[in-house]
Amino acid sequence: MDVTKIENIELKFLTIEDYEALKQATLQSYGSGLDLYWKRDQIERLITLFPEGQVVIKIDGEIAGCALSIVVDYTKIDEEHTYADIITDCTFENHSIEGDVLYGIDVFITPNFRGLRLGRRLYDYRKELCESLNLKGIVFGGRMPNYHKYQDQFTPKEYIEKVKRKEIKDPVLNFQISNDFHPIRVLKGYLRGDTASGEYAVLMEWDNIYYTKPTKKPSAIKTVVRLGLIQWQMRPYNSFQDLMQQVEYFIDSVSAYRCDFAVFPEFFNAPLMAEHNKLSEAEAIRELAKHTEEIKNRLSEFSISYNINIISGSMPELVGENLYNVGYLCRRDGSVERYEKIHVTPDEAKVWGMQKGSSLKTYETDSGKIGILICYDSEFPELSRLLADEGMDILFIPFLTDTQNGYSRVRLCAQARAIENECYVAIAGSVGNLPNVENMDIQYAQSAVFTPCDFSFPSNGIKAEATTNTEMILVADVDLSLLRELHSFGAVKNLKDRRKDFYDVIRVNAKESN
Repeated sequence: MDVTKIENIELKFLTIEDYEALKQATLQSYGSGLDLYWKRDQIERLITLFPEGQVVIKIDGEIAGCALSIVVDYTKIDEEHTYADIITDCTFENHSIEGDVLYGIDVFITPNFRGLRLGRRLYDYRKELCESLNLKGIVFGGRMPNYHKYQDQFTPKEYIEKVKRKEIKDPVLNFQISNDFHPIRVLKGYLRGDTASGEYAVLMEWDNIYYTKPTKKPSAIKTVVRLGLIQWQMRPYNSFQDLMQQVEYFIDSVSAYRCDFAVFPEFFNAPLMAEHNKLSEAEAIRELAKHTEEIKNRLSEFSISYNINIISGSMPELVGENLYNVGYLCRRDGSVERYEKIHVTPDEAKVWGMQKGSSLKTYETDSGKIGILICYDSEFPELSRLLADEGMDILFIPFLTDTQNGYSRVRLCAQARAIENECYVAIAGSVGNLPNVENMDIQYAQSAVFTPCDFSFPSNGIKAEATTNTEMILVADVDLSLLRELHSFGAVKNLKDRRKDFYDVIRVNAKESN
């Protein structure tokens, strides 16, 4: 085919007026090996039952390809079915508007127009149709036209494996696999008379990642989520009430922008230690811990009154005689959940006697499934990998760093977490200084939101970032649906391509897992 002579390529719905041209195109495509073609009344019935499922590609008015399909209730289809079972003596009784799967019953490109990737256009149309109808996926029985050459050497299963490994070329099976279809099982006696395939077929499947189970209940889960990061300035406060007034000011600000999350940094309440500066560092932070319960309760009230989910950064908390670095997720529905810092820094352990946490889990919210790691925890990839295995969409990292070196460790590790776990990562830190608080003298931060690095995201993986060392809020929108697409269709698939046959990350203490 001389491509330079083509003037018009169009994909159109099949009409009964196309029947004679369709018949000739079918005979050209299948030849004498399968001397089959659809009868006029059969095509007319298909068009009547499901017009959007029957399409043709025309090149300068000539039919170059065709794709026919029906919608079936897949729970009513036997696993070991045949082609005749699906088309039910060409009555297509299996077609149901209440079905959940698009079943392909025919697709071909005529010999004169092969090599133009027209088959990909037909498959892409089917995928778009599947998504628009909110079906679970697409299935069809795929022929193996070269299997007769190897039938005496390999079973159908062995043949398929060799095709997948590129040891054997099968034009149909190779093409279907390259278009994101995967084999489910071998069907024996699928298409009567298909001697080239030994009457075997491969049941191929494509999963619709956008499928949502129909429900009568209204869904409150959002796909575009707005994050409000509070780059908090450390400054002296005259009282607890003054500090909470500043907290409420920032929550009010990000709420006014209709943010779904307000995120505070690690130890944002440290200015309250100034009144205990005459005590040792260990004693002063234990005095600070006495405010934690009240701060948690106030933040929970704010989350309801300002209609926003609040991530409290972190605060010291005494459990018996043990001191922990903890934070709270205060949902806008009034529920509250606690998280802990798993890895305490050498300084936290030495100066304050801080203990290691043991609670790690993801949290369901009305704006996606989230994970929270406090500062130093972000530098241990095993933690975020465990959260990613639970389906985390957004990882929040409240942090506190005093130098640019420390900040760079958190930032660079956060960016790595976004790429390797195919999720969004938001970091929020403090700026300024506290001259009257030991061990909390200076702060360095640049809060930011990071993304995976793929075509649907910023090429540098940075969605938004604050001005360095300046008190401010950072507001950014993240689209969770892009993550679903990335998991299946990304240029690379970091989550799917992990060699779990070679290595794995295993939770030793699973008591807090979802």
